[in-house]
Amino acid sequence: AITTDEYHKLSDQTMDELVTFLEDLGDAMEMDDFDVEYTQGVLTLSVGAAGTYVVNKQPPNRQIWISSPVSGPERFDFRKDHDAWVCRKTGSTLGRLLEQELRDILGMGSLSVPIK
Repeated sequence: AITTDEYHKLSDQTMDELVTFLEDLGDAMEMDDFDVEYTQGVLTLSVGAAGTYVVNKQPPNRQIWISSPVSGPERFDFRKDHDAWVCRKTGSTLGRLLEQELRDILGMGSLSVPIK
């Protein structure tokens, strides 16, 4: 398990990297209905007709939660042995989940999300 201080450092870093990546991706794509907002620890990503992602920090549980228009809600814990945010239920990492889903939604052959 990670400490509360470690959680805040790791989750803030992850959310900041994700916001920057998605904003850059949106600029590169020039997709009208691709929109990124980040306020008070909650990231909202609109991907047109495909729907909206909501990614947020969950400090009491030391988790990052995601609501995906593709796979639904998932909770991710930081696993030191993986050095990544991992879903207990599926074993997938947060980065891999977003990579696979956004690649399909955006019709991209390859996409590398810089978070774990």
